[in-house]
Amino acid sequence: MSRIKPILLECSERISATCKRLIHPSVRDNGERERQLRLMGVLLAGSVFAALAVLQPGIQNFGGAGTVVVVAMAFGVGLLSPITLMGTGKRAIAEAMSLILGAGAAALLIAAAGGPASPMAIMAAALALEAGWVARTRRAAGWSLCAMAAALLSAAMLKDMVIPNAKVSAWHWLVPAAYAATLAARLWSALGGSEQDSEEPATAVEDLIEAVILRLLPTGEVVKVSAKAEALLGVAPEMLLGNGLFERVQVADRVEWLSALTDLREGAKARTLRVRLRVPLESGLGAGSNYAPFICELFSPAHPEGFVAVLRADFAAADIEAALAQASAAAAAAEEAVLARDKLLASVSHELRTPLNAIVGFSEVLDSEMFGSLANQRQREYVRLIYEAGGHLLSVVNAVLDASKLQSNYKPQTETFRFDEAVRLCIAMTAQQAQAKSLRLEADISEEIGDISCDRRILQQVLINLLSNAVKFSPSGEVKVTARRDGDRLDFTVSDTGIGISADDLKGLGKPFRQVQGDHSHEGMGLGLALVKGLVRLHGGGVSIESTPGEGTRVHVSLPVGGLERQEEDEGRAAAITGANWNGGWNHETERKTA
Repeated sequence: MSRIKPILLECSERISATCKRLIHPSVRDNGERERQLRLMGVLLAGSVFAALAVLQPGIQNFGGAGTVVVVAMAFGVGLLSPITLMGTGKRAIAEAMSLILGAGAAALLIAAAGGPASPMAIMAAALALEAGWVARTRRAAGWSLCAMAAALLSAAMLKDMVIPNAKVSAWHWLVPAAYAATLAARLWSALGGSEQDSEEPATAVEDLIEAVILRLLPTGEVVKVSAKAEALLGVAPEMLLGNGLFERVQVADRVEWLSALTDLREGAKARTLRVRLRVPLESGLGAGSNYAPFICELFSPAHPEGFVAVLRADFAAADIEAALAQASAAAAAAEEAVLARDKLLASVSHELRTPLNAIVGFSEVLDSEMFGSLANQRQREYVRLIYEAGGHLLSVVNAVLDASKLQSNYKPQTETFRFDEAVRLCIAMTAQQAQAKSLRLEADISEEIGDISCDRRILQQVLINLLSNAVKFSPSGEVKVTARRDGDRLDFTVSDTGIGISADDLKGLGKPFRQVQGDHSHEGMGLGLALVKGLVRLHGGGVSIESTPGEGTRVHVSLPVGGLERQEEDEGRAAAITGANWNGGWNHETERKTA
């Protein structure tokens, strides 16, 4: 008996779980759901009994093929009422239909079995018993007694019309005996309700905590769900019965779920896991996703009928996901804004460069008095101002265009050339600016450097920007280019004896449109070092800056010069350059930044 009991309980729970899933979702009231659950079970069982009841008279009177047809018809007619209940959720309609169909079916079966004297007549009493079991009202009992009487009277009238000369047989006791067994099972389950009573505390606990409590079979199928499922998961509890919960677990978490169930079946007492469950989007869970994080605690109770699961919303994970989603959206918006800014600057710069070239060119012609001398000194002064202002604005526009190129998919073009020639050319281009300040421009290029292979335009642009910056921020002294070669990498430094950079300014240096502020601020847009940083990184190199306020600045650059196939080496190599020792020691603490 101890072995049969768990099997019967499991079968009962499976049947109950199946019936619960068939209840219409619009039925919300717990009392109404219980009545419809009982009705659904009775109707489904009634269709099975109807098919079994016609089996014996069918074999006796219609043969094999005819019996199959009769059984199928009986089973199909028996399903009309439960299908109506499933589709509409209207219990009154289903009850009336089932009572009419039940009385008619009972009358035909009793008549086919030989009339009211047959043991099959006992099945007429099933109408009253089941109506009372489902509705549990006097009205239902009265209507069911009327249906039972109508079935018996109709059977007596149809006795000789359905199957002429039908005789009472001992086989007719099979269906009443099977029905009596189901009554005994239900009565035993009702009287032995200690197991069900033990589940009541779970409902009481659920009222105190924000959690869904589920009862699972050892196979993992859900047979009972607490009412909190609708509040936390946004679905009716019946949607989780059977495999409904497992089907809502995200695919990536299903292995962990099945592993936890396996551990419990093998003797583990409890398991805790995090799972993501599919929820309706309108429920607001999951931070914009239809999967929400939950913490599931699985327990194996003392009785062996199954497991208990406590499902709680993982608010911490949900908050993190929401924060990540917001951060991702903010980052995407910021990136879009930066791209829009770059496109605008590039477009405006392109439109400005053509008229600026004309202004600079024509003002230079007027300043040189190529087509005749100007009338007075004031005209010469204004022409010179136009030329200088136009040249400055053109240099700014060109810098903006160079910065916009860094956002495109520009690929460095490798060529072989002598590094010292490139340095001399860049020094010559900044010589006039240095002479105006009486600055010395010097170069200390190691002879071992020789030919290098890299993008010459990038290298010269970097040198020109660094030299221009050094000259701009050096009131006096010297600006020097020092270079050495280490294998396939070229390490060079542009140093000056200028104003230097404070620690606070050094933190933001190298960002577009950021310029050192102070008594020695100069005109410009703060793109020089940003371009250097971008161009060097584009070529697979690195940049570091050392500076001491009042003594000067040194910018160290490390570039791969053995061909573009070397550009994937560590960009942090530039940070290890010790170029500060090439021109003598620095006696004060030096601020340093590596890009």
